[in-house]
Amino acid sequence: MRLAELSKRSGVSTATIKYYLRERLLPQGERITATQAEYGEEHLRRLRLVRALIQVGRMPVATAREVLEAAEDESLSQNSRMGTAIWALPHGAEPDQDDPQAARAREQVDTLLERMGWAYCQELGDTSPAYRTLTAAIASLARLGYPHDTEHLLLQARLAAELAVADLDLVEAYDTPAERIEAAVALTVLYEPVLLSLRRLAQTEESGRRFGE
Repeated sequence: MRLAELSKRSGVSTATIKYYLRERLLPQGERITATQAEYGEEHLRRLRLVRALIQVGRMPVATAREVLEAAEDESLSQNSRMGTAIWALPHGAEPDQDDPQAARAREQVDTLLERMGWAYCQELGDTSPAYRTLTAAIASLARLGYPHDTEHLLLQARLAAELAVADLDLVEAYDTPAERIEAAVALTVLYEPVLLSLRRLAQTEESGRRFGE
């Protein structure tokens, strides 16, 4: 397909597509004349991913490029490529190393991972952005006096484990490793607002059931 058709099918303007090409967010098309190139389905798929990263994930162009480069690095295993790509996504606050609550929160996260049997996550430890974000979140809960006991967190972790199985089942439905990695990144970005919205709707429903007239 030519640039105009790629724009029409993707819903992305030709000017934006040209910008993505210049910024190496989108691979170059196959040159057919000095001024025209041919684009394929892989370009359409990549455009959807770029839009998810930048528009939904609100990711800077440089970070989006880092995610895409990780997804394409064939020297890494699929697990490493997926992990590197997802780790490059924006994460929450980092724990304050000087905060005594952060040290206690880190111990609690380690206990939580052990009780969940998440040995791979234990091995990664605080090299994982999600580990550090969870540590900071638990420290904030403790500092402000809100419930953060391990039993309550275990309930959340078990629900998250079920979601992870569903997520990876979706990812495995794609044919090639590159497609699976792109899908993992896109679904991580796109499903987080879905999960947040569903949780808030569920809380609204439960509040109405318990406390509503």
